[in-house]
Amino acid sequence: MAWTKYQLFLAGLMLTTGSINTLSAKWADLFSAKGCHDDPEHDFSHPFVQAVGMFLGEFSCLVVFYILLFHDKSRPEPRMNPGQSFNPLLFFPPAMCDMTATSIMYVALNMTSASSFQMLRGSVIIFTGLLSVAFLGRRLLPSQWFGICVTILGLVVVGLADFISGHRDDTHKLSDVITGDLLIIMAQIIVSVQMVLEEKFVYKHDVHPLRAVGTEGLFGFVVLSLLLIPMYFIHVGSFSNTPRQVLEDALDAFCQIGHKPLILLALLGNTVSIAFFNFAGISVTKEISATTRMVLDSLRTLVIWVVSLALGWEQFHGLQVLGFLVLLLGTALYNGLHRPLLARIPWNVLL
Repeated sequence: MAWTKYQLFLAGLMLTTGSINTLSAKWADLFSAKGCHDDPEHDFSHPFVQAVGMFLGEFSCLVVFYILLFHDKSRPEPRMNPGQSFNPLLFFPPAMCDMTATSIMYVALNMTSASSFQMLRGSVIIFTGLLSVAFLGRRLLPSQWFGICVTILGLVVVGLADFISGHRDDTHKLSDVITGDLLIIMAQIIVSVQMVLEEKFVYKHDVHPLRAVGTEGLFGFVVLSLLLIPMYFIHVGSFSNTPRQVLEDALDAFCQIGHKPLILLALLGNTVSIAFFNFAGISVTKEISATTRMVLDSLRTLVIWVVSLALGWEQFHGLQVLGFLVLLLGTALYNGLHRPLLARIPWNVLL
């Protein structure tokens, strides 16, 4: 069945905004500017400030939900299902998982390339699969177990590509690249816990997806904004690239933005894109299918890799292509994409 223009628009919006989200975050990391009190020029390394911006984008989904709900109620015959009433605190545990994982991933993005960052996020299916068996009582199909094994192989290949490129890359030290890759994989464990919590406690309630994303964004935005205060006083030594060597220096971030306003454009790109990406992703699942959403998310990795190469942010490595293809195969097997393909093969003719 041919897609409608609206469906094509949604697919394009999801692919574009999803790619912009990672690329804008990496773009911000590449800037350097003077800080406060005549500090010398230094890299913009503020992962927790970036994470606050991302949660602000997610929180905006809640605003959009209430705007759509208000508009729908003004119609003679409302069509929007607002969902049942629920305790918003149900979203607090998964929101804290999201906050922790996002912060770790933004720290890791400072250490590794945007394409490896996106590829290694595919490891989430390994931990989600294992945790769903342990805590949700789910039984995985043989093809899903095989998909998990293939994904592990893909992670090894991508890690090997980063290890080799780390010796030839001037932008990142080898130790930083390895640490960044490990942090990304560690963050996916937390993301998988978030997914299991959402499925076990949240999604059994009839909650509108925009409301769910927005509520988690609200919790993440408020809690992480408050945590920026103690982070300003926690000294972490050489782990921090800020002049004061603290866990996060939000004032330094604002001073750097003041000296180089283009940083603000990158941060706004991250904030706005995550809002549209969530909206487009939810709409794609509703209007087309969850499988299409997964395919588009995989294509997003390819777009980020190609754009990063075109901008000269990273060098071409053949092993990374192989790793991407293996990860794509593992994701496809886990999500059952092979079934419709096998169903179309005329086995009676071949046999």
